[in-house]
Amino acid sequence: MLDGSVHVGQISVHADHVRRGIGRMLLDHVESWAREQGLAALTLTTFRTVPWNAPYYARLGFREMADEEITPGLAELAAREAAHGLDLAARVCMRRAISP
Repeated sequence: MLDGSVHVGQISVHADHVRRGIGRMLLDHVESWAREQGLAALTLTTFRTVPWNAPYYARLGFREMADEEITPGLAELAAREAAHGLDLAARVCMRRAISP
């Protein structure tokens, strides 16, 4: 949980099982759980241009958050990522609204 949303820290599918919709199913399962909890969104931080990162999540219904939408917890998480050497210009905060 982060700022009232479910934050996806990481999702990985073994290389032997990619392109079978497993990542989508995992995220859909998390969304179902979040819906049951009355939560409004899933969030994540990822690399902006890596094809299996932000573009992939965009295909799954995530959208890039504008600066003014980034919650305090996400801003703190991004700062920690930067402190560990990740280039903030290459990173993006994304949000997927939970459908009713």
